[in-house]
Amino acid sequence: MLLGSQLRRLREARGITREAAGYSIRASESKISRMELGRVSFKTRDVEDLLTLYGITDEAERISLLSLAKEANVAGWWHSYSDVLPSWFPTYVGLEGAASLIRAYEVQFVHGLLQTEAYARAVVRRGMKGASEADVERRVALRLERQKYLVNENAPDFHIVLDEAALRRPYGDREVMRGQLQHLIDVSEHPNVRLQIMPFGFGGHSGESGAFTILSFPESDLSDVVYLEQLTSALYLDKAEDVGQYEKALKELQQDSPGPDESRDLLRGLLQLS
Repeated sequence: MLLGSQLRRLREARGITREAAGYSIRASESKISRMELGRVSFKTRDVEDLLTLYGITDEAERISLLSLAKEANVAGWWHSYSDVLPSWFPTYVGLEGAASLIRAYEVQFVHGLLQTEAYARAVVRRGMKGASEADVERRVALRLERQKYLVNENAPDFHIVLDEAALRRPYGDREVMRGQLQHLIDVSEHPNVRLQIMPFGFGGHSGESGAFTILSFPESDLSDVVYLEQLTSALYLDKAEDVGQYEKALKELQQDSPGPDESRDLLRGLLQLS
């Protein structure tokens, strides 16, 4: 995505159409569009030809962009789990790992980045009925690997609003749910995590369309992406007007929900009742 956005910027600065750019690398206009959106792999020869077309002659700049092309084609660690992942999900894992800010609303269950191992196993078993135990464990392992994002040295800021429904709906037995509630209390103390609970008592709210995640990136060239998961596919929205609607909904959810301290108290109350 970063390389694609830079190629788009260079093309537009020269006033070159996608059609002309495609012609220069023996490809279609739609191929250039997919390249600029970061949705296809990059051939070194194609990137070299485009840089020449765009008038990039500085050797250092060419080397930098060509190195980025090589990095873009390297499979991420998550590709080793592709046998147990739906086809649309590896893209999300890659975006999540590149994000500097992750904002989300979740209603069905606790967000994957905050699940305990036992809770994750219960969720995966429910969602992968008939799967072998080995496949279940691989999916759980992937989820736990993703959680390392939140504690590494370049950890993103994670702002999450959990609907109280996600906390009341049991996955696993009583001990699993108690462990999950305690984990949420603990992780909410992390400086990069802002956890809020939308309580039942508030009534209707702006999260009426269901769960969603907004990913923001450190590179200014990259637009925010809204991720919407469906039963058999997922949507990735990056148009400013679409992203704006979801940002507005999340902002309202954050304003209407108790703050982090009050939300921790709510979690402690649920833990005492469980």
